[in-house]
Amino acid sequence: MEAIKSRRSIHDFKKEEVYQNVLQDIFNAAAWAPNHRMKQPWSVILFQEEGKAEYADLVIESYVRLGLADGYGEEKTRSMMEGIKKFLINIPHHALIYLDKDKDTHKYEEDYAAVCAYIQNVQLLGWAQGIGMLWTTSPYINDEKFIQGIGLAPAQHKIAAVLQIGYPNLIPKEKQREKVHLQIRDARLT
Repeated sequence: MEAIKSRRSIHDFKKEEVYQNVLQDIFNAAAWAPNHRMKQPWSVILFQEEGKAEYADLVIESYVRLGLADGYGEEKTRSMMEGIKKFLINIPHHALIYLDKDKDTHKYEEDYAAVCAYIQNVQLLGWAQGIGMLWTTSPYINDEKFIQGIGLAPAQHKIAAVLQIGYPNLIPKEKQREKVHLQIRDARLT
């Protein structure tokens, strides 16, 4: 309960990297997420150190392709993209989490839901060790050229999210949640 309520999305990370064995333990333990037919449909590509520059370049190329810079002059576009690249490179780790697409829509939705449960487990396990994360679903995760650029096949793979990972430099304040109003039906529908 404490981890669920205290966890925050982190936007500002310290430069310190998380030890590889700590990340490996988190990603392994998160596999206890519920998943149908024990498929464990998640896969992870971790971009860190020099790999972050390649990742950032692919993100920027996608942003330009997708029109993020439309309407800006050449100098403004260059400056904006350099700022985005610097921002991405300053984050210690980027974990791209993807799954194989199942042709059966129902199975595909089950797999996607399981991957989302996996991602939340990763966040909570990290938080318990003082590691912050931001679950991102930026438009580039659906860009076929970006997907190819990281070595995946758009027809076969779905990127569920990219987790930005590191030790928090700043922890945001709590935002209250609304109570869930249960619709209780304790009689048969006619």
